[in-house]
Amino acid sequence: MPDAAVASAIEHWAPRCIQNGVDYNDFAATTARIETWAQWLPEWSRTADEAASGAAEAEADGRRRSAGEGWLRASVARHFGKFVWVLDPDLHAEATHASVREMLDAHRLLETGLQRIEAPLAGAKVVANLRRPPGADRPPLVILIPGLDSTKEEFFHLEESFLRRGMATLSLDGAGQGEVGLMLPIRHDYEACVAAILDALAARPDLRVDLERIGVFGVSLGGYYAPRVAAYEPRLRAVASLSGPFKFGEIWARLPALTQATFTLKSGAADGDEGRERALALDLTGVCARIAVPSLFVTGRRDGVIAWEQTERIARETPGSRFVLHDDGNHGCSNLTARVRPAVADWMAAQLERSA
Repeated sequence: MPDAAVASAIEHWAPRCIQNGVDYNDFAATTARIETWAQWLPEWSRTADEAASGAAEAEADGRRRSAGEGWLRASVARHFGKFVWVLDPDLHAEATHASVREMLDAHRLLETGLQRIEAPLAGAKVVANLRRPPGADRPPLVILIPGLDSTKEEFFHLEESFLRRGMATLSLDGAGQGEVGLMLPIRHDYEACVAAILDALAARPDLRVDLERIGVFGVSLGGYYAPRVAAYEPRLRAVASLSGPFKFGEIWARLPALTQATFTLKSGAADGDEGRERALALDLTGVCARIAVPSLFVTGRRDGVIAWEQTERIARETPGSRFVLHDDGNHGCSNLTARVRPAVADWMAAQLERSA
């Protein structure tokens, strides 16, 4: 019988794992071996190691496509093994670095054309993966912002939704996220992360993306970051946000315990009380009124992490915004991938085309 933390993780994140590339059979087999939260990362690492072993064998045999798919499977499985798992920061960091390496190997062998972009920030750096649609010259750009303990390695399939519609994607690890989170804690003014990476892109005309047509899309806590970026970063032309909180500290008491513990660690707080205090800084009061670009806010009525009313308030306080509520949607509408992702990507493509 799984303990409460394992049951909570499965309840809240199962659809999210599947939508972002975890094979259903891997999910079922791995979670069947887990009874305590302490086993979560080790067992997911076991699954990832098996995939990595197969990928290495395929690569040695010259089967590049199979190897790339294997590295992708390993990276995503390892990512979700350390997702909101903060019992041992050293093991979490080790899995983070391994997932990054495996994803880079996947892109190399699948020949996606990925380019890794780094930019200095606050004595450390932010890191992003840039992909361009095949054959496009100077396509518009969409910055993809993860949420709490989500990372750019989670976004391979999300990127495809935009790439297929002619947009380049820039999946960003900012403060508190992925490999960057090992150096920089969460900060409420996430626009500083985006400004740094856009400055790095502006210094690279060889990358051939249209920096006059930039959109941003954030998911979960990234759904808070994205409106902040739209409010303070003048280079943006459109913003979309999925299941974002208006006041993160306001909903602290109803957050899953795993989410509270992760925010506490990633924000650099000493304990849960300080974590809640730092969460109160993530507040869009007075911010949304500054947004002057087309904006779309989407959520699900069945969201068990961030109440849908939080996202609705972001929309209500953003001039001229569009709000979409899916009655059957969960957190991030991860149970409605086939419906929500194409709709968001279509909307973004239309906004960036109009801004040409």
